[in-house]
Amino acid sequence: MFVYVVKMGDSLFSIATRYQVNMDSIRITNELITDSLVPGQDLLIPTNMYTVQPGDSLYSISKMSFLPIETIRLYNGLQSDVLMVGMGLYLPPRVKYSVENLSYMYPTTPAQDELIIRAFAPINTYFAMFEYHILDEGELSQLNDDFAIQIARNNRVAPIATITNLTLGGFSPEITRQVLTVPEQRNRLINNIYTLVTTKNYAGVNIDFERVGEAERDLYTGFLRLLGERLQSEGYSVSVAIPAKTSDDIPWLRGYDFGGIGSVVDFLFIMAYDWHVPSTEPGPVAPIGEVRATIEYALQHMDRNKIILGVPRYGYDWTMDNGNAAGGRAVSVSGAIQLALRYQVPIQYSSEYEQPYFTYWDENGSRHIVWFENTQARAAKLQLVVDYQLRGVGAWQLGLGFPQSAYLVREFFNIKRVI
Repeated sequence: MFVYVVKMGDSLFSIATRYQVNMDSIRITNELITDSLVPGQDLLIPTNMYTVQPGDSLYSISKMSFLPIETIRLYNGLQSDVLMVGMGLYLPPRVKYSVENLSYMYPTTPAQDELIIRAFAPINTYFAMFEYHILDEGELSQLNDDFAIQIARNNRVAPIATITNLTLGGFSPEITRQVLTVPEQRNRLINNIYTLVTTKNYAGVNIDFERVGEAERDLYTGFLRLLGERLQSEGYSVSVAIPAKTSDDIPWLRGYDFGGIGSVVDFLFIMAYDWHVPSTEPGPVAPIGEVRATIEYALQHMDRNKIILGVPRYGYDWTMDNGNAAGGRAVSVSGAIQLALRYQVPIQYSSEYEQPYFTYWDENGSRHIVWFENTQARAAKLQLVVDYQLRGVGAWQLGLGFPQSAYLVREFFNIKRVI
């Protein structure tokens, strides 16, 4: 399997012919709803044979196939780096690294839940059901998740309940402050989480408190310790979703003590995305340099076996006004590709950030800039999981279309089971 980046003049037929692959297999692998392509669109080509093209080198083929140059040399008996156009090269399966994989999902209807769970169960260790809100006095909201929990367990994926401080106005530091500073409310919340996990047949809990203030730093770690003492002794997992952090000098992230949190939870899902969001100027959502710096910062404070690297299944589409962003909206990976196809604009790829982007003009004459994740960008992040020997990888969230992602997970990893 390798990634092919569409060039001007390419067609699905010409690509399939060039690499001697059935067109339907390319359609299915990439979930193409049309045969139309745009330059810069990347496609996974499902074959272990590669036909050398003009301008190819071992380095470029190595990048396309996620294989070391030495592996390609060894399996093809190459005595030099000289390649002949038309030469066939065997691309062997990667040596797979064993990891845990966590994906967030929204329980909706039984039919939709079963469809998603069955599709993604082979490549997941955990499904984090999103979400339970904290209400007044440490109470919890309801979630129609019974069917999803049972189907997840039937498919040997551990369901975990996600608890958030999310309100209609966004993530609430006020709710967090209140529940952490009033012992009665904190204890009630812990009891309610315990009751939720034990009565609904969850395998554990994932705490997603965002915008935790510096004043609540130690209280938050203490809450997680107490929650762990209540749940872990009975075999339930306690994990957190935590913002990406590259240093201790970022004021709005001082509420997260990576070392303290890492010492009391089973693992951390580090949200290594949203360096640019709808309220900022356009830019890469998950630039590789910042993702790498996040991992290296975390490794200074905790064991690598605590870290699940969170990656996005989306990007953002910013509307521009006189050169400035007037706002943005989230788009799935599939949605971004459809935008490029709709407006027939080429997709660029930043080798610095390892993320794709493009610009288009809509029907109202407004200019848009889109940055998103794609196959090349995802492969670069999965390689970091391997390079740093992390516990695993995880994604936000399964309702966002990104057809190639499951193939990449299978290409890079063996997925561990915990139930």
